[in-house]
Amino acid sequence: MSTAVTTHRPRPAAQPATLRAKRLPWYAAPAIALAALVVAAAVVYGVGIGGPVLVVVLAAVLYLAGLFAAANAVEGRRSARNRTWSALIHSAFVLAVLPLASVVWTLVSNGFERLDGNFFFTSMNNIGARDPEGGAYHAIVGTLEQVGIATLITVPLGILCAIYVVEYGRGRFAFAIRFFVDVMTGIPSIVSGLFVLAFWVLIVSPWFNDGRPSFSGFAAALALSVLMLPTVVRSTEEMLRLVPAPLREGAYALGVPKWKTILRVVLPTALPGIVTGVMLAIARAAGETAPVLLVAGGGAAINFNPFENNQSSLALFVYQQAGDASRYAPARAWTAALTLVALVLILTIAAKLLARRNRLGR
Repeated sequence: MSTAVTTHRPRPAAQPATLRAKRLPWYAAPAIALAALVVAAAVVYGVGIGGPVLVVVLAAVLYLAGLFAAANAVEGRRSARNRTWSALIHSAFVLAVLPLASVVWTLVSNGFERLDGNFFFTSMNNIGARDPEGGAYHAIVGTLEQVGIATLITVPLGILCAIYVVEYGRGRFAFAIRFFVDVMTGIPSIVSGLFVLAFWVLIVSPWFNDGRPSFSGFAAALALSVLMLPTVVRSTEEMLRLVPAPLREGAYALGVPKWKTILRVVLPTALPGIVTGVMLAIARAAGETAPVLLVAGGGAAINFNPFENNQSSLALFVYQQAGDASRYAPARAWTAALTLVALVLILTIAAKLLARRNRLGR
């Protein structure tokens, strides 16, 4: 007679209630923020010690303190510290975005008044102080030509210089290049304008102008290229250094020459970062006023020839209109500033899309 042996598996122990973490409800943080804002407004405006800025600052402090206290009481000290630091990080992000949003809103709200065809397709030639018309067509043309010429000069030279420093440069000469590039990074814009004024305008330009010095948009482009060059060199150098060494070694192992490795492997890999550095340099050059004023002279008429006569730019147009006594000048200045920002933004987006397309094509 056989006896069946039954085995009983032990049941899993029930999870203790203490292991179930308590959490603040989803509405706790917004409620604390609203309460902090109300209390801060009551204190600031009740005592009369400040305005909206102080209300926001005090509300932020009260919000952090209230969030820490509530989380500490419900979730524990560790979770409270985590929530507080997360709130600080988000607050830092908002603090960084607020000035940018304020600038964009100020430009759009003030520059919208003169966003019309007359502004974009007429110049300030024969425009008096009491004339509400007049635009920045001549300044737009000057900016595009000056920045375009400066880019054509700077980008090849800067990229070649960075390639030499990273791929070939050794010893004192490469160290000297890095040193002088770093020094040029901190040169004020007016110094580059004075350099081009003393060299090109006063010495070189008389050879092509019957012995008389002359302002020109090309001289402004030379001054802008001096400002753009260190940015292009340093950004390209850093991007080339970030290219992984195994990519180069794999090409060398296949028998690819070094120059072709740089051209077909290294540069395409670093292209997005190089484009970003170039656009930063272009944005800086497009917003410079002093070099254009010193060597291009500015002007109210349209000049399509960058090698002869005075030429204006959007940055110089903003400077001149902001100091004009005409009641219609501030609107022109705001619209020109908005146009300059939009122009740089459009060029940046176009360059990014082009770099991305080339990279995907490979």
